Amino acid sequence: MLSLISALQSNGGDVYFVSAAVKGDHSVDLPALGVCARAAALNCDSFDAYIAELRPDLVIFDRFLMEEQFGWRVDRACPEAVRILDSEDLHCLRQARHQALKQNRSLSRQDLISELALREIAAIWRCDLTLVISEFEMALLQNTYGVPADLLHYLPLLSDFNAEQAAQWLPYEARQHCVVVGNFRHAPNWDAVQYLRSEIWPLIRRQLPRVECHIYGAYPPPKALQLHSEKLGFLVKGWADDADAVVKKARLCLAPLRFGAGQKGKLVAAMECGTPSVTTTVGAEGMHGDLAWSGSVIADSEQLTTNFAAEAAALYQDPDRWATAQQQGSTLLLTRFQARDYLPQFTRCVADLRQDVTGHRQKHFNGLMLRHHTIKSHQYMSQWIAAKNKDT
Repeated sequence: MLSLISALQSNGGDVYFVSAAVKGDHSVDLPALGVCARAAALNCDSFDAYIAELRPDLVIFDRFLMEEQFGWRVDRACPEAVRILDSEDLHCLRQARHQALKQNRSLSRQDLISELALREIAAIWRCDLTLVISEFEMALLQNTYGVPADLLHYLPLLSDFNAEQAAQWLPYEARQHCVVVGNFRHAPNWDAVQYLRSEIWPLIRRQLPRVECHIYGAYPPPKALQLHSEKLGFLVKGWADDADAVVKKARLCLAPLRFGAGQKGKLVAAMECGTPSVTTTVGAEGMHGDLAWSGSVIADSEQLTTNFAAEAAALYQDPDRWATAQQQGSTLLLTRFQARDYLPQFTRCVADLRQDVTGHRQKHFNGLMLRHHTIKSHQYMSQWIAAKNKDT
C-alpha cells in the first residue's frame, strides 16, 4: 500500500486514505507522508457526502471486502472514477488451503468453488482492474475462474534493494540463531509458529543444541506466549521495533507455512537483509520463478517435517552453501522485485484506463451486470443496517 501511495504521489496525485479500521499503536504516520487520512464508519451514509465532494479520479480498494462495503457508494457518487482492487492475496485460495489442511487432505477444485470465491471473483469483475501479487494467482484467476487478462495487472511486492545494501550485509560468522517474523493475527503465521514449535524445532534443536529460534510478531496472544521455552531455545519475543535489525543478525529465517496465498513480505525482507530462508512450496510460491531460491524450499510431502528440519540444520552449518543462498537472494531481488521495473508499468496501465474507462467497461458485460445487480444488493443491505442503527 505504501508503494502504491508513493507511485501515485510521484505522478502528481493527491492521495486520500480512508479506513474503517481501528488505528493501531504502530500505524504509519500518513500525514507526515503528505497523505490526508480519514476514518470511515461501516454501513454509514456519512461516506457518501465525503466521496461526492472529493470526486476522485481513481479509487483503490484494499482487498475485496472494502469493495463490497464501499464500491456501490463510489459507483453512485463518482461513476467515472477508475476502480482498482488491490487483492493483496486471494482470500479464497488461502481459505481453501486452510480447509484442506484441517481435514488432512490435498486441495481439490471443489475447495476453490466456495462462497468466499464467489464474492471475491465478483468484486474482481466489478472493478476496472485488479492488482495481483503472485504469478500463480494470475494463472489461477484466468484458468480456474475465467477472469479476462485485461482485468488483471501483475504487481509483486516491491523493493528498492541495490548492490550498496548487499555490501553492508553481515557475513556468516557474524550471525547466529534462527528468526521467525509474522503477525500472529494472520492464520497462516500462527499455524506456522505452532507447527514449528511442536514438530520441527525439536528436530533442529537435536542437531543444533546451542541454536535459538527467536519469534517476532505483532499481537501475540497469551497462547503464543505460552510456547516460549528457554530450555528448548524457542523464544517468543513479540513486537520488534525494528524487524530488519533482528533479521540482519540472524543466520536463518524460518517460514514453515502450510497454507496461505500471495507473496510473503517476510521472505522478501529476509533477502533484503541478506538472511537465507527455509520455507515451504506455499511460502515461496509465485516468488522465484525459474531462479534459485535464497535458501531451501521444502516440497509438500509426508516427510515435510523431517526434510524441513534437516535442510535448516544443514544450511545453518554450511558457510559456503549459506553464502551462495545469500547471493541468490540478491539475484531474486534485482530480477523480480525492483520497484523501478514495475511501478512505471502500473502508472502506464492506469493512464490508459483513465483515457477510456467507458470503453474498457463495455468490453466486459459480465462486469457491468454484476455492478448493476450485486451493488444494488449491497446498497440495500447497507442502507437497512444504517437505518437499523439509527433506530437503536
